[in-house]
Amino acid sequence: MTSPDFAPLSPADDLVEGDRIELVVGAPAHGGHCVARFGGEHGRVIFVRHALPGERVTAEITERHRGYLRADAVEIHEASPDRVEAPCRFAHPGGCGGCDLQHVTPEAQLRWKTQVVREQLGRLGGLTPEDQDKVFVRTEPLPGGPLGWRTRVRYAVDALGRPGLLQHRSHQVVPVDRCLIAHPAIQELDLLSRTWPESAALQAVASGGGDVVALERPAGTSGSSGGDPTDEPGGTGLVRLSGPAEVAETVGDRTWQVAPEGFWQVHPEAAATLTAAVLEMLRPAAGEVAWDLYGGAGLFAAAVAEVTGARTTVVESSTPGVAAARANLADLPQVEVVQAAVETALSRRRITGPVDLVVLDPPRAGAGARVVRGIVASSPRAVAYVACDPAALARDVKTFRSLGWELAELRAFDCFPMTQHVECVALLLPAL
Repeated sequence: MTSPDFAPLSPADDLVEGDRIELVVGAPAHGGHCVARFGGEHGRVIFVRHALPGERVTAEITERHRGYLRADAVEIHEASPDRVEAPCRFAHPGGCGGCDLQHVTPEAQLRWKTQVVREQLGRLGGLTPEDQDKVFVRTEPLPGGPLGWRTRVRYAVDALGRPGLLQHRSHQVVPVDRCLIAHPAIQELDLLSRTWPESAALQAVASGGGDVVALERPAGTSGSSGGDPTDEPGGTGLVRLSGPAEVAETVGDRTWQVAPEGFWQVHPEAAATLTAAVLEMLRPAAGEVAWDLYGGAGLFAAAVAEVTGARTTVVESSTPGVAAARANLADLPQVEVVQAAVETALSRRRITGPVDLVVLDPPRAGAGARVVRGIVASSPRAVAYVACDPAALARDVKTFRSLGWELAELRAFDCFPMTQHVECVALLLPAL
């Protein structure tokens, strides 16, 4: 009999970074990789990037963890029919980590994201496949192609002053001379054709109104310098190199003037698409009171308030977001903008019920149980939850369900083509 203190080693226990093994790859998982097992059906889990379900590959181990390994598919022996050659020469193992799915056809990318959303709803949200079938069908594409869509780009700068993007799960800068998913107006800037020895990062914005701005973060200042299209701006000290101090963004009949370093959806069609989905789900009526939590510049608040004509409260913690909301919604006297963290606003009664409608658009970490409980305690008629991370959404859906609410509808949108990211809008209602 084997002592539990001396369990037999699995084949994966001897693997180290750099080792290469042959695997048959399984289903996609949240994070831009597929799941494989080494050592049989119950062997060690390996998360494999640059692969597709069903492929037989040679994978190179990139990370070891106690319960799993990470790897890159470096050789494809049996390719999926959904595999294509990546259009970007930097999208490969060891290259730029900004795009996870350039090796996947656009149609298969939509199926991939649909499967990930469903897996998260089941594993983290507790929804059965039958529950999911009732509320969610597929990931929907946005107008435009998979390239040239990204209107806000941040480039890191390496020790030699070369701008680029980061490797996957790394601070290592990969110098690039072009980013194919960047908006054409950003690609035309000269940011990547020169070195920046005094810079920590660069940022470029191409707004829907035709404004183009280049910003620099000098070395020694803090802030985001990555390559992830859903990262929000952070830190201070950005210096404007060219372009206006504010950029114009238009949704429907309303135009916002926002700081280029402030948050706005990065896909040109995302703001209008998500706003339409929120309105279709909530079906706001005249006189209904609303909250727009994590409201940013007030995108959803404006859309709801124009229909209801009633008191609408935006809660936002960032100073640029609050300034943008107050300036751009000044013509809507029924809109109040509260600067506070959402959890603080709810727990300290900076905002109070009764409320009819809630729009919830938290950062990638999600709203969390305390915020969900605060919303439920205010007894709204409906909640529209806009989520850039399906795992966080699933966890919050589980909390809503534990409090007697139900997920009534969910739509997913491919706001980030070529990447593993997917945007969701969920309708949550009190259970009957």
